[in-house]
Parts: sequence; structure tokens; C-alpha cells
Amino acid sequence: MTSPIRLTQFAKRAGCAAKQPPGYLLSLLGSLPPITDPNVLVGNATADDAAIYKLTDELALVFTTDFFTPIVDLPYDFGAIAAANALSDVYAMGGTPLTALSIVGFPDAALPPEVLVEILRGAADKAAEAGIAIVGGHTIKSEEPIFGLAVVGKVAPDRALSNDKAQPGDVLILTKPLGLGIITTAAKNGEDRLGAIDMAIGIMKTLNRVAGEEIANARGVHALTDVTGFGLLGHLRNVVAASKVGATVFFDRVPVLAAAREYVQSGISPGGTHANLRFLADWVRYASDLTKEEQLLLCDAQTSGGLLAAVAPDRAESLLTSLRARGVADAVAIGKIESSDVGRIAVVRTGTP
Repeated sequence: MTSPIRLTQFAKRAGCAAKQPPGYLLSLLGSLPPITDPNVLVGNATADDAAIYKLTDELALVFTTDFFTPIVDLPYDFGAIAAANALSDVYAMGGTPLTALSIVGFPDAALPPEVLVEILRGAADKAAEAGIAIVGGHTIKSEEPIFGLAVVGKVAPDRALSNDKAQPGDVLILTKPLGLGIITTAAKNGEDRLGAIDMAIGIMKTLNRVAGEEIANARGVHALTDVTGFGLLGHLRNVVAASKVGATVFFDRVPVLAAAREYVQSGISPGGTHANLRFLADWVRYASDLTKEEQLLLCDAQTSGGLLAAVAPDRAESLLTSLRARGVADAVAIGKIESSDVGRIAVVRTGTP
């Protein structure tokens, strides 16, 4: 009997931890010419999650693409997670997905075609859950399996949410727990002694659709992003830099998966997480009682992580109530936006947003 195929063994780096680090990308983007088309409501200037292009006063399109190497072993789960991760970028702009195209790199000499069928089936089922169809795509031969989506969505121009309008006093709300990169790395390396990968897969396969709908329809939401490869603090750094504000994060309020806490103490964490920590050294000030392992948790490279919203303080509790009522059980206020230390983040042990 042949052993089951483990997709992660065909990838040197897994999921969003395979992304180029933020320091590399930000300097590269800064060398590109500015976008001058007035219909581009969101481009690449603020390192946002997707682009938005205005068609009419009532309609704008949201464009995004996201793809990576296997984050889990089962092909079906890989396809579903990759689809959920790509769709998240549309929800992070306050938008609604319309359709998608597949992006595929496949080592056909190393893996049978049935593996690709299962990847595509997982993605198709997740897209159907989001209410859309995957209508085509493109494939190439590659040394490692690669899969993702190019997604098109829609949003009313005056209802679009971006990462550059956070205001002092805003409460920061996070909708999924951290630690996905650490747990998937443990599983890839055969070190998931707590058997946490199934829980992590469930979280990664969960669409941000409900959270996105509640946040998009709420009053007082000033900025929105999702938490993926740059980690919580990396994506928050983009928010404070673009919005010209500062932020404080209360470590004890941040939801973290218990297995990730244990594994990081054992030295388990992806290379992308360490790259995030190094890059953020210029942007984040940690309280002296926070260990390096705790810092790594906040920088952990997530795949299909939650949404991070900056919400007016008088609207935050009602949004949390509505999120939890619709099943977003991990939604919690983790920090606040500050007027001082523009572009910087302070992480303290305890506090109240």
C-alpha cells in the first residue's frame, strides 16, 4: 500500500509564510511610478489588500490576487484554504466577491493529476460557499505546487473600506485568533504533538464573509485590513503608516491558539514570522516584560487569518455584539489608535481599549 501524499513535503515554504517579506516589497513598490488614473480609488500606495477601480458613482470593482505553496497536506483542504485566503482581500475592502480565476503551478512529473483535481474541487466548493463561481484560470509547470485565485468583487465607492483612514481613539477589533503559521509549521515538520492542525485548518477554511458583512454594514468603521502573511503587527503597521496615526496593542487581549503558544516556546515558527519580527523592529516598541516568543506570536505569518478593523469607540461594542451573534466567536477588541508616535506601534502587556 502506498503512503498518502503529503503536499507540504513538496514545498520549501508553506502558505503566506512563502511571501516576500514586507521590507523587500515596500522598497520595491516605492520605486514604481505613481498611479494617476482618477478612477483608481485604491492602488499600491498604501500596501492595501486589494485595488479598487471606480466605474460609476454607484459601482466600483475590487481586484486582488493571492496564491502560495501548500500550507496543509490534503489537496482538497489546500484548495479551500487558498480560495478563502484570496477571497478575504475583497471582504477586507468592504466588498462582495463576484467571480474568480484559478492560478495554478503544478509539478506534473511528481504528482498525479488527481491531486490537482482535488485542489480545484476544494477551491470550487469554497467559492460556492462565498456565492461565486471560478470561471477559468491559467496553469504552468512548476517545481512546487502553487495555487490561488484572482478575484473580482464589487463595492459602492462611498462604502469602500481601506487601510488609510484610521482615526485617533478608534478601537482595534480582530476577528480570528493568531498562531496559524506556527501550527502549520509544526505539522509540516512532524512536530504537531498536540494535534492542533485540524483546528487550524478549520479556522483557515472559514470565510471572512460574515465578519466582512457585519463590519461593512456597521457604522463608525474607519479602516479595515486582513491579517495574513505580514502578521498582525505587520498589517497594523500598514494601517498606522497609511493613516498617519499610531497604535497600542494589549498583548493579553489578543486571541492566540493555545498550541501556538506552546510550540513557539519550543522554537517552532516559520521563517516568514521571523522576517516579520526583524522588519518590524523599526516600527514596534515592545514592553520590557514581553518575551521574544510572545513577540513572534504577534508577528506570526497567518494564512487566511481574520479581519482587523479600526472602529469609533462609541460603535465598537455594538459591532462586537453583532459579530458574536453571527458566530464570529473570537472577535475581540485588542488595542486602540493613537494620535502620537505616527507610524509606530506600542505593545504592552495589559490595558483596555
